[in-house]
Amino acid sequence: MRQTLTDLYEARVTAGQLHADPAQHALLGPLEELRLWLEENANRRVGLFAGLFARPIQPPKGVYLWGGVGRGKSMLMDLFTAATDIAQKRRVHFHAFMQDIHRGMHAARQQGVEDPLGPVADAVIRDVRLLALDEMQITDITDAMIVGRLFEKLLAAGVVIVTTSNRPPQDLYKTGLNRQLFLPFIAMLQDRLRVVELESPTDYRQHRLQGAQVYFHPARTATAEIAALWTDLTGGAPDTPLDLQVNGRRLTLPRFANGIGRATFWDLCAKPLGPGDFLAIAAAVRVLILEDIPQLSAANYNEAKRFVTLIDALYEARVRLVASAADVPERLYLEGSGSFEFERTASRLREMQAADWAS
Repeated sequence: MRQTLTDLYEARVTAGQLHADPAQHALLGPLEELRLWLEENANRRVGLFAGLFARPIQPPKGVYLWGGVGRGKSMLMDLFTAATDIAQKRRVHFHAFMQDIHRGMHAARQQGVEDPLGPVADAVIRDVRLLALDEMQITDITDAMIVGRLFEKLLAAGVVIVTTSNRPPQDLYKTGLNRQLFLPFIAMLQDRLRVVELESPTDYRQHRLQGAQVYFHPARTATAEIAALWTDLTGGAPDTPLDLQVNGRRLTLPRFANGIGRATFWDLCAKPLGPGDFLAIAAAVRVLILEDIPQLSAANYNEAKRFVTLIDALYEARVRLVASAADVPERLYLEGSGSFEFERTASRLREMQAADWAS
């Protein structure tokens, strides 16, 4: 017997996997209508591909679901995507999707294609009827200049787009370079997608960490605890590296799943990264698990300086930090050049452990 999204949601509530939330529940009906349309029209050609003599089918509007961190946006999108019984669907994190687009465009350029976006968009259109993008956030001018043309092609071809974001459309790329060139894309989102705010008062992702230990020392004893937190926060989703474009360079976060990033101290602080890199990481993740922070001193001054910059970026962006380290924050950097300045970082590390921090 076919179950509606409401049936599936309430079954999870009954099983204790979800907390009943009126704001989430209110969105199940509209998502169910979109699901039904997709299933009933799974094999019909739409948009520009309906054919010269075929009566064009106008797909319904997709959904732009935005709201605060941890309100259940990704959970609702995943519930909807998994339940929609069509073959041509793809659920992907927005950053990972844009990485694929950049790789495809690079390959097209290598083949001498004049407009490299064309064949890349055509490939998506050929394979996907439902495109579910999690965590839309645009910080890079390269993405900003591509995404408008890409969405225009996808929507014209009848691809239904469902996306989540922590920002309303008008706040995307808010302080970005040449933002006036990005404004038509915002207008397109507002016109072609149904913009819905998830107004839940509860941050469920934050709730998972409330009362949980988030700073472990010494690091070598925390392997099992860190692994358990990773599984809980990601819901057991498979992880992949996350590539970020920063000023034309590629920055890789080794592990990423469902908005949660994971790396070692050496992955991020032993490389020549700067404030822009750490700001990009802070913009891309909601929680960062940082492992194996060593004892700091003048001997690893450059690494320590990058660590300070990383913590500042996470702190200002209100990103939750789960960390394993050689010692408590106040004893990580006891002597040598920079130890006095590190006192502020130690204070921030201590503050970020509080159960209600970033709530």
